Amino acid sequence: MFEHLSAVPQDPILAMLASYREDTHPQKIDLGIGVYKNDQGDTPIMRAVQQAEARLLQSETTKSYTAPAGSPVYNERVAALVFGAEHPVLKDRRVVSAQTPGGCGALRMAAEFLRGCSDRSKVWVSTPTWANHMPLLGGAGLQICQYPYYDHDLKAIDFDAMLSALETADRGDIVLLHGCCHNPSGADLNREQWLAVAELMQRKGLIPFVDMAYQGLGSGLDEDAYGLRMLAERFPEMVAATSCSKNFGLYRERTGTLFIIAANAEQAATAGSQLFSKIRSHYSMPPSHGAAIVETILGDPALNQEWQTELGEMRERISGLRQRLVASINASDIDADFSFIERQFGMFSFLGINPQQVERLRLNHSIYMIDSSRMNVAGLNDACMDYFVSALREVLNS
Repeated sequence: MFEHLSAVPQDPILAMLASYREDTHPQKIDLGIGVYKNDQGDTPIMRAVQQAEARLLQSETTKSYTAPAGSPVYNERVAALVFGAEHPVLKDRRVVSAQTPGGCGALRMAAEFLRGCSDRSKVWVSTPTWANHMPLLGGAGLQICQYPYYDHDLKAIDFDAMLSALETADRGDIVLLHGCCHNPSGADLNREQWLAVAELMQRKGLIPFVDMAYQGLGSGLDEDAYGLRMLAERFPEMVAATSCSKNFGLYRERTGTLFIIAANAEQAATAGSQLFSKIRSHYSMPPSHGAAIVETILGDPALNQEWQTELGEMRERISGLRQRLVASINASDIDADFSFIERQFGMFSFLGINPQQVERLRLNHSIYMIDSSRMNVAGLNDACMDYFVSALREVLNS
């Protein structure tokens, strides 16, 4: 039977990573892989994570299985981080939480849950969106629709087109929204736009589905959660997926959370029974180590403060890189406006160059990004900034 299989093309980002590793250029720059990097080009273990992990090694007494929902203490503490400890949906016990294998696990289990609610479920996603949204959601059988989001010519959100597209959605359709630090564009809804989207969705009877993978890396932990928290106050039903990969640096520990919000506590309990049954039939229960680290940090005031301090340093570094990149471009003789980069949030931006120019950056200068020109701003640093701007100048002026 296996002889009839056809090889699947390698993921373009993973293929680019392999090429980058084989490149021997001394000034090579990786702006493609979506992980945070420090000034030395490393993805470090956060200080609070190191301390929490050391405590776990001393105190952990078992490696027995967890439950399909994962650690209840982790779920409770992350829910307070995401929604705010005093949010009405938590007080009214309208939220069911599940610790998942990363944000990917949260997205896929959300899709499986929603597909189980209705075999005609449709989910609207932004154009563009994170590439893995499509296989994670579509693979569960959800019908995918798209709404315009980022205008590559204007280098900004095409908000009127977004609203016009969502006006055509049917009652009961699901709308996937990036909570903050939109991947891949870096262009986030402002508060006025969030409220306009909420009004439209309420009027149309649509269901919010928020993917918030970067809380704390945009404007702040509470600021980045504004849209999610506001929607949770207004809607009787909602889904949210979050990740600890970026804000805790726990990429390989695969630590995420799925939240299902129902109209009341009884419906939440019923939804939870359905969700945990789905989880049991897929991966049975999540890994525990990353969640135990997060649980330890959030439960200890000193560690929590240490984590928030370092997260603030990461956020400020990204913002500073955006400012310095724009200033460096402006100081060169590049005849193009890149000021939009400074107005965006999180690790990603579209540089706004074409695939041929992206290829020339790679072939002539060993600067790697995906063909759409989505770049990981955190991959830059002061040591390589001048080299990057010089290479960009050469490509744009040739």
